[in-house]
Order: sequence, then structure tokens, then C-alpha cells
Amino acid sequence: MVKENCCCLICNTSLAMPKKGNLERHFNTMHSKYLTDFPPNSEIRKSKLQALKSQLQVQENMFSGPIEQSKAATEASFQVSYRIAQKCKPFSDGEYIKEIFEEVSDSLFKNFKNKNEIKKAVHGLQLSRNTVMRRIEIISKNLNEQLQKDIALCVAFSLQFDESTDVTDTAQLLVFIRMVFEDFSTKEELLGMISLKGKTRGLDIFTEFKAYICQIKLCMYKLVSMTTDGAPAMTGIHNGFIALCHKDEDFPDFISYHCIIHQQVLASKRLNTKHVMDISFKIVNSIKGKSLQRRLFKQQLDEKEPELAMHTDVRWLSRGKFLQRFRDLLDEIIKFLDERGDDYQQLRDLDWQCDLAFLADFTGKLSTLNLNLQGKNKTLTEMMSSIAAFQCQTASMIVDIEKKKFEQFVNIKDHMEKHPNYNFISKKYTTEIRAVVADFEIRFGDFRKIENLVQFISYPFNDSIDHSDIYELATKFADTFQMEHMMLQNEIITLSCDIFLKARSSSGQDFWALVSKEKYPNLKNCVEQLHSCFGSTYLCESAFSYLKQTKSKQRSRLTDAHTLDSLRLAISNYKPDYAKLVEDTQTQCSH
Repeated sequence: MVKENCCCLICNTSLAMPKKGNLERHFNTMHSKYLTDFPPNSEIRKSKLQALKSQLQVQENMFSGPIEQSKAATEASFQVSYRIAQKCKPFSDGEYIKEIFEEVSDSLFKNFKNKNEIKKAVHGLQLSRNTVMRRIEIISKNLNEQLQKDIALCVAFSLQFDESTDVTDTAQLLVFIRMVFEDFSTKEELLGMISLKGKTRGLDIFTEFKAYICQIKLCMYKLVSMTTDGAPAMTGIHNGFIALCHKDEDFPDFISYHCIIHQQVLASKRLNTKHVMDISFKIVNSIKGKSLQRRLFKQQLDEKEPELAMHTDVRWLSRGKFLQRFRDLLDEIIKFLDERGDDYQQLRDLDWQCDLAFLADFTGKLSTLNLNLQGKNKTLTEMMSSIAAFQCQTASMIVDIEKKKFEQFVNIKDHMEKHPNYNFISKKYTTEIRAVVADFEIRFGDFRKIENLVQFISYPFNDSIDHSDIYELATKFADTFQMEHMMLQNEIITLSCDIFLKARSSSGQDFWALVSKEKYPNLKNCVEQLHSCFGSTYLCESAFSYLKQTKSKQRSRLTDAHTLDSLRLAISNYKPDYAKLVEDTQTQCSH
């Protein structure tokens, strides 16, 4: 049988119907002499039959071999191109990689019997600059098709936005989507990158985004929330991007949030660090900013200690590490400045040293909080829990400082041990902490409004919930997600009495995946929507680092379309369907 057709081994004729009668008629009519030349059941007949089969196999390989080899080379080309984009490397690196393959193959396969075949296969790799570029385009299209299928399948989604300029000063608006599905699984992906060539006012962003969602036919009725960085162009009351979206009839009612991480950083800036930071920053710059001074200071440390850390106000939370490192090396810094002839009296002032110790401790805790808020697949529940935990910790810190217990402030403890007679004034530091906490309360007001909803979703069987709490919960759910109040209230009451679900609430599985949508349609719909919400713009901000590497100074002529293709491959969680890509591609070996 050749491709499901019956084929004669002697004359290669294909028979229309593979029936025994047809086969016998063909053999007796066309090849009757074979009965006498090769008698049935004889050894000579067996040998002839084997020879004819081998001949057919050779003929098949003659045609199928090059095709399969070409397909393998094409798949390898897709794989290499995918890795090039993931590492944010230029398209031309494909040629460089192929050259390396060819050079090392002589040594690597020196003792292989099929060395020449391997070298031929390597030589057949299609990795020219234009080929890699096309491969990346095709893979990006494949990943985007997977995304569009998931958007069609998801029950709700939310968006996050952030804008930054690339190396050519083009404003690039990144849009990420978080989808939640019926089984309560979630996916976070890059939806798109919108290039803003002119102004970046709220109206400009809205116009470009509206055109984009019309182009990709995004099903906006599934939209639950939008999260932005809080820039005026985004959050302006009248002409901000969010305000314009709310006014547009094509947009559903949605929730809008200011990024939790950004608000945490702004609240942290309430801390008075200027008198410590200015001097520390000036000294570090005078040492690290000049090669000679840097070498001399490094020599003084005998290279046993890491160098001083630099600080930039753009990365505000880097000051935690900066201040800690400065304090660790304070004695060496004073000695080095004395030898250089510079006199900074503040460095010897015990009050200033205590302020430095406090700021190193407290900014370190703020940095830890910031790190806890970062990351992919962070839910609102997790982020709000981190903020609430920090606020509780600050209350404990205030009590400890007032009682002059410094277990939570290792630098202050060290300072007091070195200077036991120092007059520690606790009020100065508790005032600073309270100011930060007060700013937290103001900035996280939007999230406080849904705090009881998040608590209910996290544990719906709280025995302390009474009828008034259920009424308030139903009201909050109804107002937030435009649901019918009474139906929600009844579903919450029914759920609180559901013995089957209560027994499984601590099973380790995702509880809400077990909840029947037929029995609790409105409540589950609300939970799905809340589960889709972004709490921050972390994905956008982390993607900008990939954007910076992809469209670097050396690749400033990269088009916006190719930038998006490369960026999608670098950060997407989807994997290319290589079999489909090869099947849809006209395969051809490199010459």
C-alpha cells in the first residue's frame, strides 16, 4: 500500500479497488511468467519479493527524504528564531549562530559515522536576517491567535496600561490582559502595544485605544476593570483616558484602579529622608563618580567588602539598599574622607547617625513590601493582604520604638549598643511612621471599598457574619458589578448554609471552582469578575525592560510592528505550535 492505494511491486501500477479478484486478474494478465520464473513458496520467490519491496522503499525515500529534511530544517529555524526574540537579540544573530554551528560541527561530530549528514543538515538551516524576521512575525501571529481564542473562551477580563518612550522618543502604550475562565484558572498576556506618534494626552490615548480595540474586535462586554499608573493623562477627572472610556457608550461599566505598587511608592515618599539622602548621595557620587577615588576607596576596603551602592531617585526604593550599604561602610567612609581632606561634620553627629539607622531600617521594610507586591499572577487578595499586614506591622513598630525595644530595627539597635548614653527621642521616629501610615490610608481608599468583598471571597464561611453583614455584602456586590441585590443576598445566605461546600472550603483546591454556576449564578459571576482584576501595572513596567533591550540604540530603526512581534515572543506564556507553523510554511533548505 502506498498512500492508501494498492500498488503493484513489479510494474508500480496503482489499482483502483484493493480486492483479491482485482489483484489476481492483474497478476495473471500482466505478470503470468512470474509463476514459472519464481514458483510459489520457493526461496527465489521470497528473495525477489524482498528485493522489490526494498526497491519501492528506496523510491519512496528518494522523494520523501528531502521533504522531511526540509521540514526539520524549517522547524529548527523557527526554534532558533524564537530563542533569538526571547533574548531580545537582533535578527542578524541567526547568521552568527549558524556560523558557530558549522564551525563546531567538525569537532563535535568528529567520530560520528553520519558526520557529513549532520553537517549537511546544519548547513541547511535557514537563519538569514530576513528569514529570522519572517519567522518571528509568523510565531507572533501564532501566539496572538492563541490569545484571541482564550479571549473568546474567558468569562471576564481586565486590562492594565502603562506608557513609556522608546529609544526613538516614540511613546509606547503597553496593554496587558488578565483573563479568568469557568474553571477559575487565569492567564495574563500582552494584548498589544500602541505607538503614540504625537501628543500623549488622555484624548490621544483614548482615540488610539478605541481604534485598536475596534481593529482586533475585542469583546468589550467582558471588561471588568482597568488599572493605570495614575498619571494625569490616565486619571484626569474630565479628560483623562479612564474618564473618556466611562463616557463612551461602547464601553461597559467598569472599575478603575490606580496601581497599588505605584501608590505604595508615593506613600513611602512621605518619609522625610532629605537631610540624610542629600549628604549620603553627595559623598557616594564624589567617590564613585571619579575613577581614581573609586580605586582608592576600593583599595582601602582591601576588596573584602562589596562597593558602595549608587542611588537614583527614579528607582526610589533602591534607597533602602543604598542607605544600608552606606551605614555598613560609614567608618571606612569617614576614614577615607579624612585622608582626602574632606570634612563632613554630619557623619560624626550621633543624631544624624541615628536618623541614618532608622531610615536604613524603615526603607528596607518598605522595599520588602514593594517586592511582595511585585510579580506575575498577583491577585487583589494577595496584594491587599500584604498592605494590611504591613499596616499592622507599623503599629507594632510604633509600640516597640516608644518602649525603646529595637528588635525590628537592627540598625538602631546597633547604634544604641555603640552609644549606650545616647538620648534616643522616640517621638521623632514614631511621627515619621504615622505619617506614612496615614498616607497609606488615604491612597488605598479605592481598595478599602471592596475590602469586605475580598475577605468574603477568601473565606465565605465566616461564622461572625450576621444578617446585616450579608445585606451589606450583597449591596456592595450589586453596586460594584451591576447585579440584582435580592438575588445576590439569597445566594449568599444559601451558600453560608451549604454543608457540602463548607466541608470542602479547606480542601486545598480553588474553592470557587467547586461552586455550581447553576445554583449560584450571580455570586459566582461577581467572584469571577473580581478574580480578573489587576492590582498593579507590574506587567507593563517589567515589559518595558524587555522593550528597552529589544529596541536598543543599536536597533533604533526597528519598526513598531517588528518591535511588538519580538516583545510578544519575549514575554508571552504561550508556546509556538511548531507543527502547525511548519505545515503552513513552504519548506526550503538553505543553499
